[in-house]
Amino acid sequence: MPKMKTHRGAAKRLKVTGSGKIMHRRTSKSHKLTHKPSKRTRRLGKPAMVSAADERRIRRLIPYL
Repeated sequence: MPKMKTHRGAAKRLKVTGSGKIMHRRTSKSHKLTHKPSKRTRRLGKPAMVSAADERRIRRLIPYL
């Protein structure tokens, strides 16, 4: 059986922490920031963890995780 190919789109958007959890970038930070409170935009700048329900599916997209 051939090797699993990495899903390049997923690999560019996701990172793994030292403990093995998967981080992703939050949405709504790219444009239309003027009407959003600065507290919210600061929070959106921090990465978020992938939910446990999605983790198995994502690990299949990126085999080396």
